[in-house]
Amino acid sequence: MDELTLRTGFEIELLAPAGSDRQALADVVAARVGGSVRRAFHADSQPSPVPGVSVFRHLSPAFDVLDAQGAPVALLVDDITIEADLAPVPGSRPRPGHRGWYRLVSDDGRLLRLVERTVDPHAPLATVLDPVAELFGVHVDVFPAAARVNDPTGASIAVALPLPPGRERPCEIVTPPLVRDHARALERLLGPARELGFTIPQEAAVHLHVDAGPFRRSSAFANLVRLFAHWREPLWAALGTNPRCRRLAPLPDALVGFVEQGWQDTDTGWSALRDAARAVGLTKYADVNLVQLVATRPVRDTVEVRILPGAIDARSVVERAALVERLLLRCLDPAPLPLPGPDAAHDPRAALQDLLTVAAR
Repeated sequence: MDELTLRTGFEIELLAPAGSDRQALADVVAARVGGSVRRAFHADSQPSPVPGVSVFRHLSPAFDVLDAQGAPVALLVDDITIEADLAPVPGSRPRPGHRGWYRLVSDDGRLLRLVERTVDPHAPLATVLDPVAELFGVHVDVFPAAARVNDPTGASIAVALPLPPGRERPCEIVTPPLVRDHARALERLLGPARELGFTIPQEAAVHLHVDAGPFRRSSAFANLVRLFAHWREPLWAALGTNPRCRRLAPLPDALVGFVEQGWQDTDTGWSALRDAARAVGLTKYADVNLVQLVATRPVRDTVEVRILPGAIDARSVVERAALVERLLLRCLDPAPLPLPGPDAAHDPRAALQDLLTVAAR
């Protein structure tokens, strides 16, 4: 099996069988490592159906698996891009609020971060917002299946709502950065998932996170852009990217164009290129997420590669990750990455060979 040399974090999207959930996997993994599970919240966002509100942000149930020494093993969270497999079975009547689980919803990211720092993820729906209400000097409005906190002027702070039916089943496994034995560490998570009947959802992907620091040079950044822009079709063919995966997109044309303007490999050159890249309006929802690489205050200091297909065994994950790693290492060479051959996009075998040839130069 190919092994990796870079410190790499993984995000692997799975689906629990009907009637089960991501906590079931967290409990089994924790038991096998002699560790524990800590309930937490996972922040995400989705388009809002409410006129005048573009996005609703929410906190959903997450489970942090720790080993016997309290070190992180994995965080298991929802992934809202997983939808196709959650349709109810004809004739069934799924109920919201599996295990009493709920979401905390707000239209303001700053308020939601305050809520996350204030509330207890173990608290029941009816009382979870009590600390927030106390903070604002108000009372919680409790309804038969919801709770709400408004500020003294009546403006909404946050709402607690039962988890929609089926949303307990998506299970994105988020690992800490792994520095060695990547395959063994992943199998420690994926083996129990297979045993419990977890599967690969239709929209699944695997994301890789590598340290951003080495790519904060003009030449390395330009090569990253060249790789994921000019080699996009060969990469998708060679890696078997899932065409049903959501939130993938090519890099902006403006970015692809201006990395060719001869930026110097100096602090000044990188600073200018970084500012120009940031002005393009990069988004994390691309084949490669460069947002944190050019951020002035990165939240997660990584380059995120988002085009690996879903998988539930360590071998296939690491084999594809090894190919990506070799290409990323080639991007660190100051020499510009060459363009693919004219037939590379039409023949996956030739595409793979071309990529390996590029990586070996």
